[in-house]
Amino acid sequence: MTAEGSFGDSDALSRLRQLRQAIARRAADCGRDPASVRLIAVSKTFSADEVWPTIEEGDQRLFGENRVQEAQPKWRDLRTRANRLGKAIELHLIGPLQSNKAREAVEAFDVIQTIDREKIAAALAEAMAKAGKRPRLFVQVNTGAEPQKAGVAPRDADAFIALCREKYGLEIAGLMCIPPVDEQASPHFALLGMIAKRCGIAELSMGMSADWELAVQLGATYVRVGSAIFGSRA
Repeated sequence: MTAEGSFGDSDALSRLRQLRQAIARRAADCGRDPASVRLIAVSKTFSADEVWPTIEEGDQRLFGENRVQEAQPKWRDLRTRANRLGKAIELHLIGPLQSNKAREAVEAFDVIQTIDREKIAAALAEAMAKAGKRPRLFVQVNTGAEPQKAGVAPRDADAFIALCREKYGLEIAGLMCIPPVDEQASPHFALLGMIAKRCGIAELSMGMSADWELAVQLGATYVRVGSAIFGSRA
């Protein structure tokens, strides 16, 4: 049950429920408390009306978006609807962040998972001070050292985390990675776990539709799944 679309032809709500059950079973099989693994439903490119049933009927609370501009209007609407029902949403930025969007990101998101360079750290520190709001922050690690991909290089991760903490006063709650698509994910998840342990970081955001089972086995506290819930994107 690791491939995208592996939950059959049922609607998003049914796939969401099946996925939650599968994550809980996998965690238990690995000797973990199922509650220690949280599902981020990746709602990027899907409309508010497509996402809403997973909140209203599926009771999903954690969502991931790639772009600040897309998330702002969509989640203003969805949060308003959710608040009427007493449902608190936790919104994660899981796509690259530009420094000139730091203020908007702080305002729109509860968790920012893609800090990967000093310019972003500085912009977020300034934006949080001005807004009086402190979203939880993750550092993205480019575990495959892919030149086209965002993320700090593994060899630089410890020093960058220390810089965020000591120079900018940022509390780094977790680490995030996206392994290369043409490589086994396990070594990348294991590497992220080792960096987190060295740096005293508890949260690991790793694993997507195709490899979340391995991520749970290797300590993920968040898995990010989109197409296995909402279906294929246009």
